[in-house]
Amino acid sequence: MAFSFSPKLGIDLGTTTVLVFVPGKGIVLNEPSVVAVSQEENRILAVGNDAKEMIGRTPESIVAYRPMKDGVIANYRVTEAMLRYFIRKALGRWNLFRPEVMVSVPAGVSSTERRAVVEAATKAGARHAYVVKEPILAAIGAGIPIHEARGHMIVDIGGGTTDVAVISLGGIVASTSVKCAGNRIDHAIADYVKKTFNLSIGDKMAEEIKIHIGSAVPVDEELTMTVKGRDHLTGLPRSIELGTNEVVRAVSRELRMMVGAIRDVLQETPPELASDIIDNGITMTGGSSQLRNLTELVFRRTGVKARVAKDAPYCVAKGTGEALKHLDVYKKAIISKR
Repeated sequence: MAFSFSPKLGIDLGTTTVLVFVPGKGIVLNEPSVVAVSQEENRILAVGNDAKEMIGRTPESIVAYRPMKDGVIANYRVTEAMLRYFIRKALGRWNLFRPEVMVSVPAGVSSTERRAVVEAATKAGARHAYVVKEPILAAIGAGIPIHEARGHMIVDIGGGTTDVAVISLGGIVASTSVKCAGNRIDHAIADYVKKTFNLSIGDKMAEEIKIHIGSAVPVDEELTMTVKGRDHLTGLPRSIELGTNEVVRAVSRELRMMVGAIRDVLQETPPELASDIIDNGITMTGGSSQLRNLTELVFRRTGVKARVAKDAPYCVAKGTGEALKHLDVYKKAIISKR
C-alpha cells in the first residue's frame, strides 16, 4: 500500500468561507477566506479567522483582502498564500508528504480560471490538484445518486455565486451561475437601511439581520430586531427597529435574480429530465440556501418543490471528500490534474 502515504484533502474554496475536508475525519477547518496584508512590507500577516477579526478595525497600512471574488481567484498571490496556510494547518506541521488536493470551482468557470486554481494549489504544496465543478460536489455531498440516468436539479447558493445545474449520468446537462448570492443579499439589506432610515450599518450587522429576521416571502407574524448603526446625517450612533417584511422588500431584487437563474436552467432542460425534476424536486445547498422560506419562493415561482439539503453549508466540502475516496468512480466529473 505505497500510495496511502499521500494524504488527501478536499477544499471548498468559497468567496466568503474556506472549508477543508479530510476523508475519515470530516471537516477539519472552517474559516473565512480573508487574508490580512501589510502594505508597507507587502507581507501576509494573518489568514482566516485571525484576518477576519481585523476587517474594518485595522490601521490603514494593513488591508484585509478577500482574494476570491464571485467564486474565482481575483488575487492570485494572496490565494496561493491562503491555500498554503490552510493545507498546512489541516495536515499539521509534521506531515512530510505532499497531499492530493481536490478543489471546488463554480460551474461557469473558464478554463483559464480553472488553471489558476490548479496552479495555485500545486504551488501551495499539493502533489496533485483536481478541480471539480461545485454543483456536482454539492450533489454528491447532499447524497444525490448522480450516476443514475435521471435528472436531478441542484442549486448551490454560497456567498459569491448561485450555481444551478441539472445533473444526469454523472455530468452536468444544463447549468448557469449568477454572481448574486449571500453577499449581495447582505449589501441589499445595508442599502435599504441606509436609504430608508439614514442609518449606516456594517456587513456583519447586515448578515445578522438576514439570519435572525430575514425571509424570502412576506410573513404574517413578523420577527423584529433592533439594528444599531451610525446616523448618516449626524454621524452619531443610533438604533432602529426592523421587521421581517421590510427585509423581504429589501432583498426582493436579489432573490428575483437567483430564482431567474433556476427558471433559466429549467427552460433549457430536456423534457425527460424535466419530468424527473418535477418528481424529485430541487435540492438546495450552500449557506445562503438557509434563508427562511426560500424553498417556498422557489416553489411559487417555478411550480417545482424545493428542499434544503441536510448540512447545507457543508455539502460541497463533503462532496470533495466523497469524490476523493472514490476517484475512479468520479473520473468523468474530475477535470484536470497537472
